[in-house]
Amino acid sequence: MNTIEHNLDVVDRHIQGEARDVDSILDLYTDDIVLEVPGRGLRFAGRDAIRANYLAMWPSMAEVELQPLDRFATEHRVVDDMIVRMRLVGPGMTNAPVPIGSRVELRLIHHFTMRDGLIAREQVFELWRNLDETDAGVRP
Repeated sequence: MNTIEHNLDVVDRHIQGEARDVDSILDLYTDDIVLEVPGRGLRFAGRDAIRANYLAMWPSMAEVELQPLDRFATEHRVVDDMIVRMRLVGPGMTNAPVPIGSRVELRLIHHFTMRDGLIAREQVFELWRNLDETDAGVRP
């Protein structure tokens, strides 16, 4: 497997595993991993901080649907573009721009920086749309 294929595989294992078993993905990160979600003002440094975030975040989502759009890589980067539909059911999505109970659609663009076959930095860019408001005829 070449470097680009390996990077794509690591990111795929990360995306597929993070909701099912947080502990199963932690070894996909470098020791100095940083995860940032700029739109919600979040920054997590280290595996323990990321683990705690995921353990709070995933129980706050229900009816989750993933729609992959595009994924591509170089030897040092992977970009993943997807749409996620879900219902926000708890407070674990820190600084979420919609109220708990909302049905939402998120356009998620992940930018992964890879080093030595592992994820060294993860930036998550989110575009939120409250489907409850859209259904009511209100444009976000």
